[in-house]
Amino acid sequence: MLRPNFMKEKLDRGEAVIGSWAMIPSPVTAEILAVAGLDFVIIDAEHGPIGYETAQTMAMACEARQVSPVMRVGGVNADAMQRALDLGVHAVQIPNVDTLALARDVVRFAKYPPEGERGFSPFTRAGGYSRENACRLTAAANANTLVGINVEGKAVLDEIDAILDLPGLDLVFVGLYDLSKSLGVPGQVEHPEVRRLLATLSEKINAAGKVAGTIASKKEDIGPCLDLGVRYLLYLVDCEVLRQGYADACNIFKEACRG
Repeated sequence: MLRPNFMKEKLDRGEAVIGSWAMIPSPVTAEILAVAGLDFVIIDAEHGPIGYETAQTMAMACEARQVSPVMRVGGVNADAMQRALDLGVHAVQIPNVDTLALARDVVRFAKYPPEGERGFSPFTRAGGYSRENACRLTAAANANTLVGINVEGKAVLDEIDAILDLPGLDLVFVGLYDLSKSLGVPGQVEHPEVRRLLATLSEKINAAGKVAGTIASKKEDIGPCLDLGVRYLLYLVDCEVLRQGYADACNIFKEACRG
């Protein structure tokens, strides 16, 4: 990617950033999230129904507001990662990376040679659609694009130190919902064991010089997450914020009608 990476600039200054998941396949919704003041928006192509053409227009909507578009693809897949990066997103975030072998593949697929094996074409949004950028694109993209993984199961503890030693890996996101599932308490993201592992992993991630990330499922979680050293913070999901906003109004309406 040749354009400025707004989120990377903030993280490089030691700042924390806040974003949200975008599950709704709409550049309009993405722009609404961007104007709210977020630092980044994750275009979710793992659980959401978002295709690549829509993802590109969502990335454009974010960048127009100086908000970094991030894309989560379905897994460690060279083709999916290459297509996401060619859209010009500022970062990729890859789920379920709980082994060193998978983490190595993520870096390998996300980086151009000599750091990796990413396929090369300058005729993309990331390349400015022009062969004039061909000679500088690979080095610029390697330096300017953030590479992130989700660690989501307790098994990652066996290899987390080796994963964190991996060059080219920037962000390590602790997925609390999948982590709670692996601990036998699905959905209980505030369970003491889930919170203990979040604290342990955040400490290790920061000590290794990587950026620690997780999700705040309610506003009251934002401060405690920052206190743990989380600098890449997700707040909820676009569809949940939309649903909850209307649900709150409906509940007030029903109470008023009963009164």
